[in-house]
Amino acid sequence: MNYSFNVKETTEKAAQWIRDFFEKNGKGCNAVIGISGGKDSSICAALCVEALGKERVIGVLMPNGEQSDIDMARLLVEHLDIKAVEVNINEAYKAVLSGIENAKPVNGFEMDGLSNQTIVNLPPRLRMAVLYAVSQSCNGRVANTCNLSEDWVGYSTRYGDSVGDFGPLARLTVAEVKEMGRFLGLPEILVDKVPSDGLCGKTDEDNLGFTYAVLDRYIRTGVCENPETKALIDEKHAKNKFKLELMPCFEYQPRRENE
Repeated sequence: MNYSFNVKETTEKAAQWIRDFFEKNGKGCNAVIGISGGKDSSICAALCVEALGKERVIGVLMPNGEQSDIDMARLLVEHLDIKAVEVNINEAYKAVLSGIENAKPVNGFEMDGLSNQTIVNLPPRLRMAVLYAVSQSCNGRVANTCNLSEDWVGYSTRYGDSVGDFGPLARLTVAEVKEMGRFLGLPEILVDKVPSDGLCGKTDEDNLGFTYAVLDRYIRTGVCENPETKALIDEKHAKNKFKLELMPCFEYQPRRENE
């Protein structure tokens, strides 16, 4: 099965979708976007500029101490000529780690340290707290910058980069998002930058165990020649679907007096 992607039509529709969202959910508000220097935040920001104008887009750069590719984030801000603020989360990050390490036992419970995955996921959760603090103080709405490919296999941090107020790229694959970036005139170095989570030092594809090209094709056509890769993708998709769903709630049914 083949499929085609009309980048011009999709970009125009996505921009109009953003305008419609703000008309209904924040007329006159600003789009607030965490700028990492990667393709997704860059393309999301460019799309918001296309939709709302640069005056209504605010970038938030959030290095954790020293960020090796912070120059890419600054390049994006300069290229789009948007307002931006840089907030280093390192002191908050260290304070949380220290607070948990020195936590006082209550009722005999003592934590046996933090898992490595917990430590890896802490920065994106702190960044989301910063984004909402900036957004709330600047009449904003927070953009979720995740794409369909990442969401499909759970490659995001719950209550970190997986959340936001609106998600322009959430139904688009990595390949489609990159096409939009080129259509919007972003520098190639931002569009084609090797995707990395910026957390553990590995590329996305190293962590996933397969390429985005393989994943994107499987999502759009259902075709994946390697049965082991297909099984791995299916497993990740099934295990991580909860990240994209609303929190399950106990549905209390009040009993009427005459029942």
